[in-house]
Amino acid sequence: MAFQPNNQSFITYENQQKLSEPLTSAAEDAWQKLTHRHPKLLEIPQIQQDKIKWHCGLSDFITQSMLADPDFIVQQLNQPLTPEQQFENATHHFKQALNKINNLNELHKLLRVHRREQMSWVAWQDLDGSLPLDTAFKHISDLADLFIASALEWLYQQECLISGTPSNSEGEPQPLIVLGMGKLGGGELNFSSDIDLIYCYPESGNTVGGRREYSNHEFFTRLGQKLITALHQMTADGYVYRVDMRLRPYGDSGPLIMSFAMLEDYYAEQGRGWERYAMLKARIISPESWQTNPALEQLENLIRPFVYRRYIDFSAFESLRKMKKLIKQENRRQGLSNNIKLGEGGIREVEFVVQAFQLIRGGREPELQIRSTREALQKLLELEELGMPEVEQLKQGYYFLRKTEHVLQQIADQQTQTLPDDELNQQRLIFSLGVNSWAEFTAQLKLHMSEIHEIWQNVIHDEEDVQEHNDNFDYWIVNLDTEIALSHLKQDHPDIDADNFWAQIRSTQELTQKKNMGPRGRDVLNKLMPILIELCLESEQSVQLIEQVKNLITSICTRTAYLELLFENQNACKQLLNFLVISPWISNQLCAQPFLLDELLVPKQLHKTLTETQYQAELRERLLRIEPDDLEAQMDALRQFKLAFQLRIAAADIMGELPIMKVSDHLTWLAEAILDQVINIAWHQLEQKHGVPESLADTDHKGFAVIGYGKLGGWELGYGSDLDLVFVHDRNFNEQTTGPSQIGITQFYTRLAQRIMHIFSTQMHSGILYEMDLRLRPSGASGLLVATLEGFENYQLNEAWTWEHQALARARNILGDNDLLRKLSEVRHKILSQRRDSSTLKTDVIEMREKMFNHLSEGNQDKFDLKQDRGGITDIEFITQYLVLANAAEHPQLTVWSDNVRILTLAAELNIISPSDAEQLIEAYKTYRSTGHKLALAQQKLISHVEKYQTHIENVKRIWQDIFN
Repeated sequence: MAFQPNNQSFITYENQQKLSEPLTSAAEDAWQKLTHRHPKLLEIPQIQQDKIKWHCGLSDFITQSMLADPDFIVQQLNQPLTPEQQFENATHHFKQALNKINNLNELHKLLRVHRREQMSWVAWQDLDGSLPLDTAFKHISDLADLFIASALEWLYQQECLISGTPSNSEGEPQPLIVLGMGKLGGGELNFSSDIDLIYCYPESGNTVGGRREYSNHEFFTRLGQKLITALHQMTADGYVYRVDMRLRPYGDSGPLIMSFAMLEDYYAEQGRGWERYAMLKARIISPESWQTNPALEQLENLIRPFVYRRYIDFSAFESLRKMKKLIKQENRRQGLSNNIKLGEGGIREVEFVVQAFQLIRGGREPELQIRSTREALQKLLELEELGMPEVEQLKQGYYFLRKTEHVLQQIADQQTQTLPDDELNQQRLIFSLGVNSWAEFTAQLKLHMSEIHEIWQNVIHDEEDVQEHNDNFDYWIVNLDTEIALSHLKQDHPDIDADNFWAQIRSTQELTQKKNMGPRGRDVLNKLMPILIELCLESEQSVQLIEQVKNLITSICTRTAYLELLFENQNACKQLLNFLVISPWISNQLCAQPFLLDELLVPKQLHKTLTETQYQAELRERLLRIEPDDLEAQMDALRQFKLAFQLRIAAADIMGELPIMKVSDHLTWLAEAILDQVINIAWHQLEQKHGVPESLADTDHKGFAVIGYGKLGGWELGYGSDLDLVFVHDRNFNEQTTGPSQIGITQFYTRLAQRIMHIFSTQMHSGILYEMDLRLRPSGASGLLVATLEGFENYQLNEAWTWEHQALARARNILGDNDLLRKLSEVRHKILSQRRDSSTLKTDVIEMREKMFNHLSEGNQDKFDLKQDRGGITDIEFITQYLVLANAAEHPQLTVWSDNVRILTLAAELNIISPSDAEQLIEAYKTYRSTGHKLALAQQKLISHVEKYQTHIENVKRIWQDIFN
């Protein structure tokens, strides 16, 4: 979307009386000057005379350009081309001319003449509305790129002839790399703008092949100075650009150019907040011949981690406030008013809003790592960081302001963003914008700027807005007297345990004072804690909550970014405290892994649930950003993905947005997505070293499958559940692998399983991935890690115990080659459908249940073990498994499902169990599972209020007795 002026048809002599007197007078004066110096203009067609006359009336710059050389504009009028065609032709002619120049003076002249021609034609089209603003941005920015890259390449070649070629220690030529900053870097350069540049080069070294040897630093410093002169110096033909190098490290006091190593050290140790904003726009500008140089990518990789943090970084807000405050102070000092760039609601505020989101979330949302303000706005909408109304207001306002800015600068080719106070330039502005009057223009401008400023205020509060002054007593005052604190607590909050509450505050102060925190961190903590204390006092469980807050704050206080994250999101803070008081599990997760705060404090993420395929796609996309051979980074990404999405699921569970069956579905989908990628990573590692089994060469198959047992098999995963897995392959035992280091099939699949186990179980900073249990494989812990298909079937038919067939009833295929999965389904069906002696089966099931109860139950007469006590989950699971094993020979459809609810539903439909009994078991099971999730979040194992579950317990016990006598 682009701002479109209304004056699409241009003015002729026939309707000139409609123009204001100042414009008519300016047009006549300009025409008199032109025809006096270039009488031949009187010979061109009248329509062209009209166009020239009135364009010159609108722009003194166009007048001056035509006074210098009218032929260029006339030529454009005689052969009308699209803006793209014209720019392409002009670029071609410029490059041809560049190849013919012989000295520095010719280079200077070529650059300036071409700049005057192209910019006068851009102004011509922009003023009459025939050039879309987006196209104007592109042409102006591309023109700057062309001049910088071309001048740099020409000067580099000339300097090499004199001083030799700058090289590293291995003799490889070194380029000078130019970073275009600001609007140049973003591809949105102003019409008459300074260009902000930073110079750097890859490696230290010396020149080779010159008259004498120079250090690379000396060579590039001299080259950089010549490039500035080529662009900046005023000659008889004018200048190309005003060049500003002050954004470089140390500013004016720093060296003109730095090596990559120097840059990296500077940004790592001394880079300031405003420099992150500046580097966000940084874009490499280089000659075409250098664009495949690996140093360019190396520089991108150097800059990215300085700009974009891996965590959500709310320190960007504080930096923005300081920058905005400095701008306000500078505006007052200079007496600036009517400034559409720096004033409230101006261009800078649009850029700041966009850049704030980019810096805060860009490390976690790579789609935001773009330089264009316009493109970033669209991405913010797509990612739901800003709503459609806000994005549309920012877009409309940005385009209106930028179009206004262009016209202001096209009048005289001057860098200005201040509205004119003289009538002629006011008339020029409103005519070019297609507005009827100055009053109408100022009304539109005021509306756009007020909308922008309101969004700015909502996104980035001013300092005084952030400090929510109120009359609440501050319990965080250092060395606050205990007697005074307790007196206020008891008076203002008589229902709480004041002594315990105050003790938690004092403990928090003592613990944080021992931490190694910087001044900024202390400052944020001292602003944050009074807010958290007040929120705790508002809670019905204030003492419990302040203890959870203490644990969290002492865990994260050395990481200022997380303190700022909490301080800048006080509404989200309230939601966070709700989670802390409901779920110690969440509290412990946050204390152990503070990066998870990013998830809980973004409301849109808490409400955003994924489908099964979206979990897979999201994880796949994250891993694609990591080098395939960087196992540590992959393992870390897998753990962070699991923890983040497990936390989102828990939050949705607590908020009642996911019913119990869906909670387990999401936890199961999450585990399956992770398992899929772990297998792919492990396979890739083995393939690199050993190749693949011979029969799988030139295929995408693995000859490998995963069977899920227990909760994974039954779609019933909970928080903290482990994964019961069995691995199976179907390759011939005589096969070898195809790689340089060949091994046998058994050894290959064993190593695959070991790799998978390593990725899952390695203890990292973010913990393990999942606990894995492979003991349900044939022959248990003494069996092969990966069974053969034939071995799996033989074991199940001839050696497996009844309890292993019970486990098989809850098993299902998770991942693998389709043909192997089909065969495994057939084996499972065959095993479960065997005819069994009813009496023997009952005895085996009852005996196994007794063993589990005696060894695993932790309940007593006051507390109920939801899983292991009589009438609990295990009884329901054993009933379900028994029904399958006892009846699948007559009713083979019982082997289709692996989850208890669908098996019981089907059993009722087949009249194996009464519908009422099935319904009671299902309701009890769903209630128990829902309670189980809550117990896990509360980090409890037993139910203390048994009476709520007594009906379900008695129903399950009765049905057990009916079935097992």
